[in-house]
Amino acid sequence: MNTGQPEEGQGAPIGRRVFLGTLGLGALGVVAAPTLQRGLEAFLGSAADKDPTGLTGLLPNGGGFRYYSVTSSVPHRNAGNYQLKIDGLVSRPRTYTLADLRALPQTRLVKDVQCVTGWRVPDTPFEGVRLSALLDAAGVKAKAGAVRFTCFDGAYSESLTLDQARRPDVLVALRMQDKEIGHSHGGPVRLYVAPMYFYKSAKWLSGITVTEEVEPGYWEDRGYDVDAWVGRSNGRDDEPTS
Repeated sequence: MNTGQPEEGQGAPIGRRVFLGTLGLGALGVVAAPTLQRGLEAFLGSAADKDPTGLTGLLPNGGGFRYYSVTSSVPHRNAGNYQLKIDGLVSRPRTYTLADLRALPQTRLVKDVQCVTGWRVPDTPFEGVRLSALLDAAGVKAKAGAVRFTCFDGAYSESLTLDQARRPDVLVALRMQDKEIGHSHGGPVRLYVAPMYFYKSAKWLSGITVTEEVEPGYWEDRGYDVDAWVGRSNGRDDEPTS
């Protein structure tokens, strides 16, 4: 299981102060021409994993998204070595391969994506397995009250209450913008929590652990709200995404 510390060969976490203190760099790309933005997308895809500062994660990316990572590098996973472990307060723990997840019924949602730093990408398609279906298959025990998510970057984590996790607009996502989720966008599998700010949609998902209580995630430990409803948290009044 992910311990919350970087694994050997992975980068150290980047602190919230550095992350937020450099957000101004992202503004440079907001006014960039589309041609420049397409060039940045190709560059960032290869550069993000080699950037020890994490600053590439603050520049705009094609399609309105930006690359974010709290570590300086993230290992790659694919159909040959990806695994998603479901454990904790469940009767039937299981490890899913990418093929296993693809074989399950898929749900497609098209919602706006809202980042807590201010940018929004409208009408973004996500496809994947409803988290509630995986929880039902695992047999959640009576004393369970929350779900914790860990990631193969070795540092990131998130949590939801059990009621939040069972919403029909929460997916274990395999596709984004009508294509398989690439590594820089958190692939091959990421969490997608449609009605909450995008930091709740953990990238590079590797573990789902059912717990008794909510455990604050990476950014909650650094000051963000645990309940991250768009427009009703983090001091923001954005329009809801769902």
